[in-house]
Amino acid sequence: MTALTIRPMSRPELEMGLAWAAAEGWNPGLHDADSFHAADPDGFLLGLLDGEPVGMISAVRYGQGFGFIGFYIVQPGFRGQGHGMALWRAGMARLAGRTIGLDGVVAQQDNYRQSGFVLACHNVRYQGVAVLAEAGVSPVESLADVPLDDVLRFDAAFFPDDRQAFVRRWVRQRGSTALGVRGANGALAGYGVIRPCRSGYKVGPLLADTPAWAGQLFDALAGSVPPGTPVQLDISALNPEAVALAEARQMTPVFQTARMYAGPAPALPWDRVYGITTFELG
Repeated sequence: MTALTIRPMSRPELEMGLAWAAAEGWNPGLHDADSFHAADPDGFLLGLLDGEPVGMISAVRYGQGFGFIGFYIVQPGFRGQGHGMALWRAGMARLAGRTIGLDGVVAQQDNYRQSGFVLACHNVRYQGVAVLAEAGVSPVESLADVPLDDVLRFDAAFFPDDRQAFVRRWVRQRGSTALGVRGANGALAGYGVIRPCRSGYKVGPLLADTPAWAGQLFDALAGSVPPGTPVQLDISALNPEAVALAEARQMTPVFQTARMYAGPAPALPWDRVYGITTFELG
């Protein structure tokens, strides 16, 4: 059997990987590639047989101590031949010595446990439809009016290591809307992003110091897209207020993942995480 060649994906090849993800029903954003590539340009690995791309995995390094596995895909005609395991080993080797996170299909938990991963929580994708935002005074403002350094400082509390290169692109992604809210002292107290996807829109991240601010941000974000458009929000089951936010807006669960870590699970403020940025990169 021909051995699989594994190498980093180029930026154009990442577009192909996003198309594969769309075919799997993961509904990636239309313009995610720039932000994903900026997070770690060498973090997306492509598997090739005689020059033909047949699979991929992302093994993105953040800072000095954290990594995240995602985009674990082998094309249907090449499954069951060991190529997935070769990609998995390459991804894990790239992140050796770090705490590694992933959002895996729940049915694959036992397989991930064999590689040292431990369940931390379940994440749930909720889906609803956009509703026209009610007129009135709102504390929500464009994130473009907030100094980027303030956004980066706020975001840092919600992630285990440095993801500034990613966030810089994510909050300015083409076609997206990014909004923030300030507390009584004028400091940033929450922000969120909504972006166009293959189907409808996704809100993520949605980070806020209080449930009220999270709700105001979500309503403003969902109200910025055409009414009736599908809107998805990925939330951690560790935050019951996030579940309440989704259910109060008649959103329903459509997909679930297992958030697992190999190495010490990061101590994150899940009570202030109302929307996960992306299942693929954390």
